[in-house]
Amino acid sequence: MLRLGRREFGAHEPVIMAIVNRTPDSFYDQGATFRDEPALTRVEQAVSEGAAIIDIGGVKAGPGEEVTAEEEARRTVGFVAEVRRRFPDVVISVDTWRADVGEAVCEAGADVLNDAWGGVDPRLAEVAGRYGVGLVCTHAGGAEPRTRPHRVTYDDVMADILRVTVGLAERAVSLGVPRESVMIDPGHDFGKNTRHSLEATRRLGEMVATGWPVLVSLSNKDFVGETLDRPVKERLVGTLATTAVSMWLGARVYRVHEVAETRQVLEMVTSIAGHRPPTVARRGLA
Repeated sequence: MLRLGRREFGAHEPVIMAIVNRTPDSFYDQGATFRDEPALTRVEQAVSEGAAIIDIGGVKAGPGEEVTAEEEARRTVGFVAEVRRRFPDVVISVDTWRADVGEAVCEAGADVLNDAWGGVDPRLAEVAGRYGVGLVCTHAGGAEPRTRPHRVTYDDVMADILRVTVGLAERAVSLGVPRESVMIDPGHDFGKNTRHSLEATRRLGEMVATGWPVLVSLSNKDFVGETLDRPVKERLVGTLATTAVSMWLGARVYRVHEVAETRQVLEMVTSIAGHRPPTVARRGLA
């Protein structure tokens, strides 16, 4: 059982986490949801299309202008409170590596802290434990926040992913984070080149075998773009193919930009696997 906020998710129930960037320079939407009203419209649309989690971020992942903790909090805390007011049952996640921001958003009503930079601030897990919220434990290859990998090497990338993410997950539980609210994330593109991310996907079953719910953040990422030689706006097909493979291998949570398309893929794979009946089944029966 995966328990996040007020929601519980069964073993064969895929979970969609919709991305809402409160940044003026996000790599995908170029600031489309930086202002409050477009961001709230995005939340409403994502929920209507099947997202169970809204992941709110106040700092773009890649290099760019410095964003202080105060500015990050300004972009996220009030918005978290408003989303909580308007959508009381949705699971609210905040993408941050900073403990101070984590504490502020938990006070505002966040249910999950999405630590995409692999515990670079170890106090963030302490905050999650203190508030009893969920935590995403990510492999970032030891990279500093907002840096790109440069000639990074691993003897065995999946072995390193397992060592780091399982270690972070066990530490989180020891700090009071509910075990059923901890997820591990291979961290596609974070501290990895394209071949590393492809191998992490191919061997995702090894993460699933640990018993920790696996979250994947694949949406329109550079490893998809490089694999197919496609710019950001032409990566949906590659993203959905990677999503289908990840679903088949047992991933549980999918952090995405395109909710409706992702939902169709996940429902199709779940039905092929025998865990979901067809929505309509009349062919050959009429």
